[in-house]
Amino acid sequence: MSGLICLTTESIWFDKNRYDEAEKRFYEGVNGPATPQQQVLVITGVQQAKGRQQKRRHRNSSSHAGDQELVSRMKSLELENQTLHKVVVEMRATLQKLESRVAVLEKSPTPAAIPAAKVAPVKQEKVINGDDDDIDLFGSDEEDEEAERIKQERLEAYAAKKAKKPALIAKSSILLDVKPWDDETDMAKLEECVRSVQMDGLLWGASKLVPVGYGIKKLQISCVVEDDKVGTDILEEEITKFEDYIQSVDVAAFNKI
Repeated sequence: MSGLICLTTESIWFDKNRYDEAEKRFYEGVNGPATPQQQVLVITGVQQAKGRQQKRRHRNSSSHAGDQELVSRMKSLELENQTLHKVVVEMRATLQKLESRVAVLEKSPTPAAIPAAKVAPVKQEKVINGDDDDIDLFGSDEEDEEAERIKQERLEAYAAKKAKKPALIAKSSILLDVKPWDDETDMAKLEECVRSVQMDGLLWGASKLVPVGYGIKKLQISCVVEDDKVGTDILEEEITKFEDYIQSVDVAAFNKI
């Protein structure tokens, strides 16, 4: 406290300009009046000193601001850490409650463990003539036999109905390119030969002549076949037997129906 009181009584820092002026006059009396160049140098030195002092103050203020920012960030991280810690504690408590509930459920008996005798429905008593001897307490075997007979008849009827249902037949649509030997081949006769090929599961469709080049035309004919009965290899083999008119047979398109 004594140091602070002494500083309050000192007026040297408040009268610094006066002391600077007195110091300047003292040196001028010792060394003589200063030249304009020396005055410029003195002013420059004073300005440089003031600049260094301002930079030092700015550096101190910036470092102080950085310290405050770091302190604020540390405080925010501490708050976030505390919040996360509370969340973890709550999650642990919830998990412990769930584990205790699961343990209780595992120890308690399930509905499947209840004896079947306790939940079995009681059949209705059947009174025929009003006598106690005619009361059927446990049901009748004839009713079970009748229910079994009805069930068997329904199963047989369903099987017969399913057997009568027609099976799905897999079919394909084929487009054939039938090529003659030359431009002198009778294309009408060639088509007649192709259509003369008859098989179970084969149905011929539309046809047309398509130019190939040099006056030669090929027969393009479509057909529908059952996959289980007619194959493309057998069909090509039967058509190429007419070798007087037909040079080759190619499958241009093959699509499932």
